[in-house]
Amino acid sequence: MEKNLLQKNEIRAVSKYIRMSPSKIRRVLRQIQGKTYPEALLLLEFMPYASCAPIIKVLRSATANARNNFGLDETKLVVKSAFADKGPTMKRFRPRAQGRAYRILKATSHITIVMEN
Repeated sequence: MEKNLLQKNEIRAVSKYIRMSPSKIRRVLRQIQGKTYPEALLLLEFMPYASCAPIIKVLRSATANARNNFGLDETKLVVKSAFADKGPTMKRFRPRAQGRAYRILKATSHITIVMEN
């Protein structure tokens, strides 16, 4: 039996298999935790990190869920929690000297943003 982990006034959006390391995403997610939707969006738009683009998508998705599914006002939404979990790692090989192979690990992430009214 799966319990519903969300409370009554929580809205959630998840983006899976983002081709970026979770640690690079977490440093940005820490900045938006506890902020309102307009503040978080403004912060993300002007940060110099590449991980801001997929995070903006998830944030906009969460607010769209709140507006369309629950009829909530997006200006009053607050980012309750935002976290990035490790996804599957893609393994690639690069040729090296004397016929050897060098393994390259390409990390993926799952981004989750939970908002509340």
